[in-house]
Amino acid sequence: RLVHLDLKGAAPRAQYLERVLPLLPALGATGLLLEYEDTFPYTGPLELLQAPHAYSPAELRALLSRARAQGLDVVPLLPFPLQFVLKHREFAHLREVKALPNALNPHKEESLALVKAMIDQVMALHEDLQWFHIGCDEVYYLGEGEESKQWLQQQGNTPEKLCLSHIKAVATYLAWSYPMVTPIVWDDMLRGMSEETLAESGVPQLVQPMIWDYAADINVEGKVQLIEKYRRCGFSRVWFASAFKGATGVNQSLTLIGHHLRNQLEWLQVASRSPADVLEGIALTGWQRYDHFSVLCELLPVAIPSLAVCLQALKHGGYSERVKENVEKLLGMSNLEIDTFMSPSLGTFPGSDILTLVTQVSFYLKSSVDELLERNRYVTGWFSPYHRRRKIIHPIIMHHFQPDAVSLLSNWNAVVQDLQAAMEQVFHRCAIEEWMEENVHPSLQKLQQVVDDLDEA
Repeated sequence: RLVHLDLKGAAPRAQYLERVLPLLPALGATGLLLEYEDTFPYTGPLELLQAPHAYSPAELRALLSRARAQGLDVVPLLPFPLQFVLKHREFAHLREVKALPNALNPHKEESLALVKAMIDQVMALHEDLQWFHIGCDEVYYLGEGEESKQWLQQQGNTPEKLCLSHIKAVATYLAWSYPMVTPIVWDDMLRGMSEETLAESGVPQLVQPMIWDYAADINVEGKVQLIEKYRRCGFSRVWFASAFKGATGVNQSLTLIGHHLRNQLEWLQVASRSPADVLEGIALTGWQRYDHFSVLCELLPVAIPSLAVCLQALKHGGYSERVKENVEKLLGMSNLEIDTFMSPSLGTFPGSDILTLVTQVSFYLKSSVDELLERNRYVTGWFSPYHRRRKIIHPIIMHHFQPDAVSLLSNWNAVVQDLQAAMEQVFHRCAIEEWMEENVHPSLQKLQQVVDDLDEA
């Protein structure tokens, strides 16, 4: 049971992750799937891939050593296709389609050299690895570059074979250089391929596919048949991938636990109907962005109750009153809700104050400001945009809503200040700025503006 930490957005500080680590095995996790992206401390020509908030080698070594001490297996994930690499001008010449940083050109020797260099640097910081996830999901636009178009005109060549040859090249390098490590790939590029194409490629002998589906009502029968197909093609073992957050809305700020719990229960059904020796494990994904360029979805501390419920359900084979009590005890929460958004009651888990304050902001900030500015008849009737631009207001009217506006602004400024202080313990400034700009500033600035306009009027 791997907990996926997607570090391509709002990557927590190393100190916070060290505080969370002991909670994970207690909840039922047996490993971590670490999607570093631009937070890995690359060196040499790859140094420019590092984000300003990337972890230092010392921070990562300490974190990995602590994970091992907790009995957690670590599986690094390099997300090919490499959007975070191909966005840089220095690597733009390796794009499959010149204008798009979506896929690597598989025909260039330099592309494979880049992949090998990245794998080597990640491997050098990790000890005793058993698996290495090489991504390969949603490789859009592969086959649409000029060299690929020429390659595809040759007899017998297909987009499927192009994709498989790239997977094979990366997996072969791993097999030769690190024979103790088994590569894992996302399975979505493989699902639609014929058994013959997969079997002939040689890929099934090199990798383990990770079958992902984050829905609350997955097609259990379809998944069982897909596993049988993969077995017939020669894959020895498969993985499942569920989700505990980041899969129900691209700009979601709160996690609906019930959706993710149902997703785990569906996967338990697939597992119960699959041969016992076929399943290697399950990764509980926690996406932080839908891709490198999209906005942030739920922050990690906000989703810890969901992660706890999901892990406990998988560990105990279902959800029950006992599982609920276990989660409440481990998180220090008094009343766990799974089918409504969490009520803002404090827990004792690391970052629980962030969950409380984010819940407050998500539920009430926009609605309270809209209530005042769009549904208060004194504002809409006597301080409309027309009046505000001209700074016209009847003095009596001011008394009907100025105190409310000032009080509301003051209250929200206090909440946001508390949230900012809580977030500073967990995140770097860039993540806090992004979250505030997306979720707080639009409403708060509207409110601030009306208070300023009142003062001027």
